[in-house]
Amino acid sequence: MGELMKGKRGLVMGVANDRSIAWGIARALADEGAGLAFTYQGEAFGKRVEPLAQSLGSDFLMDVDVLDDESLDRAFGQIETRWGGLDFLIHAIAYSDKTELTGRFINTTRDNFKNSLTISCYSLIDLARRAQPLMKDGGSIITLTYAGSNRVTPFYNVMGVAKAALESSVRYLANDLGPEGIRVNAISPGPMKTLAGAAIGGARKTYRHTEANAPLRANATLEAIGGTAVWLCSDWGACTTGEIVLVDGGYHVLGMPQSENL
Repeated sequence: MGELMKGKRGLVMGVANDRSIAWGIARALADEGAGLAFTYQGEAFGKRVEPLAQSLGSDFLMDVDVLDDESLDRAFGQIETRWGGLDFLIHAIAYSDKTELTGRFINTTRDNFKNSLTISCYSLIDLARRAQPLMKDGGSIITLTYAGSNRVTPFYNVMGVAKAALESSVRYLANDLGPEGIRVNAISPGPMKTLAGAAIGGARKTYRHTEANAPLRANATLEAIGGTAVWLCSDWGACTTGEIVLVDGGYHVLGMPQSENL
């Protein structure tokens, strides 16, 4: 175990199972000495998250729905009561109706558009506002995004718009909270074999394509993303804010596939 995060405590939101990006981040932070609290939504996810949290020595779990103000108030009240403050927040929350991630973007419904933007983007703003008074000595807020925010990706559809809004929110929040020593950044991995990633049409083909063409000929790993989060949450990330940090094997630098795959 390292000590980069020794004495720091944070909230991790969005762990679904042991293949979740949020789990990779939580594990890396715990390995560096961080104390962790976790949220889950509903009993089914709670049963999955509890043993994972326990494996990292955490018994601090809360049932939270980001669409329910009362559950959010209750969760941050519990954090203040138990810890008195907060050093970092990991926001790994996104949602869109799966049926709208397989067709054409033009067919996005009004209801799913509003729901996707509220859960995937506005929740970061809402959570940052609640975390702010608990980050009395500064802190770090990290969210997760994807390159579909600024480049068209097959079947990503309304999630691309939501991630574009999320990335813009990162910049505005970084400016708002910077005077208080609170840093706000996003990590942008390439395609991942996660529960959320599997909901996107053509996910397997996309994963194979990026792996075959990225300069490193590899997709991001949970360990690489976790290490990036440790840097951003630790004192080594003290002067980094408002950034979209790409962890995608270098795929974002390409203008077209590798010659052997043309």
